[in-house]
Amino acid sequence: MKYVIVIPDGAADAPQEALGGRTPFQAARTPALDALAARGRVGLTNHVPESLPPGSEVACMSLMGYDPLVYFTGRAPIEAAAQGIALGPHDWAVRCNLVTIAQGRAGQAGDGGPVMEDFTAGHISTAEATELLAACQRGLAAEFPELSGWEFKPGVSYRNLLIHRGTASAPAPLARDLRATPPHDLMDKPVADAFPRGFGSRLLADLMARSSTWLADHPVNKARVAAGRRPATHVWLWGVGQAPAFEPFAAKYGLTGTMITAVDLLRGLAALAGWKRREVEGATGYLDTDYAAKGRAAIDELARADLVCVHVEAPDEASHQGNVAEKVKAIEEIDAKIVGPIAAHLESLGAHRILVCPDHPTFIHTKTHSRGRVPFVIAGTGIAAGQQTTFDEAAAAAGGTVVEPGWKLMGTFFGQDGKR
Repeated sequence: MKYVIVIPDGAADAPQEALGGRTPFQAARTPALDALAARGRVGLTNHVPESLPPGSEVACMSLMGYDPLVYFTGRAPIEAAAQGIALGPHDWAVRCNLVTIAQGRAGQAGDGGPVMEDFTAGHISTAEATELLAACQRGLAAEFPELSGWEFKPGVSYRNLLIHRGTASAPAPLARDLRATPPHDLMDKPVADAFPRGFGSRLLADLMARSSTWLADHPVNKARVAAGRRPATHVWLWGVGQAPAFEPFAAKYGLTGTMITAVDLLRGLAALAGWKRREVEGATGYLDTDYAAKGRAAIDELARADLVCVHVEAPDEASHQGNVAEKVKAIEEIDAKIVGPIAAHLESLGAHRILVCPDHPTFIHTKTHSRGRVPFVIAGTGIAAGQQTTFDEAAAAAGGTVVEPGWKLMGTFFGQDGKR
């Protein structure tokens, strides 16, 4: 039996006035998804427990069959795993975005105070980010000489890390009650009241504030401004946590897996689960990603792996921009260039199953992640057809099947009834 999971990140949404009261799934042309719905099982699930943040770090962990209430310790440790950064028992990881914060206008929310203009700093390049983080490291050493064990670690583009190495006798000045707002939840919103809370929050807030002076006159930012691009004005620190202890996927479910993604978070989850990671040239984690290349890579990996998971960030990025047309386009591209070719190939292999499920809703009107039920479809060997002929939120609700908590969907997919 071969298995494929496709995750259209953040694709679930509410009806849109611009789409005549339809959701992006309903408005998009999705013949491949609709064909799966017609011969498979359509339903609803919820990957985000009420007590945890509604982000992909929690939701994709659940989609991969791991209970977030057991395994989730924070977002940054997962991304550290993606970079091969081992965390000891006294170490901490902090997600570090390079962002653009601008002065708001009077009459806006925040009444002229600082506003999150861009949580990606204009999708700054990895090379530029590396230079800017080196400047932050120098600034930290010069202005916070009492701090030791802290290091900025470049990642991909705006997605970076701050690592603290601690010991039993010199632990990090952080604690598990520390909470911080993801910058993608603050788009076009004031940031004055969105700084970290909890033990260690003052230190993180001080670093975020001082970063503006470390970055303001940097040659990278001067060049970006001269070219009409947004500068990285600050680092934004969030997603704090320590290393999680994952049970290997092969031990938990008895199968090998391969992850195809352009996002470090999913690379990290794959590493923690013991999955292979397949890098795809042209996969960007953005709207310009090479969908077809991802589809071809998945088909190729099926020759070796029991399960292949294809994660596509594009619908989520469109939602963060509030761009409904781009979200519909991303869903159509996933259908035509990933779901369709993979489903056709699976038919030629014999016994198989395919699961398509967003991780969480990302609503166009709020531009942020949300918790709540999302649609799923499972089709293939041993799956009886239901009554639905389309794949969307309304069809999934009418299907009458609800699998909760969401981490049990993996067991349902494998025919294990979620017992593991």
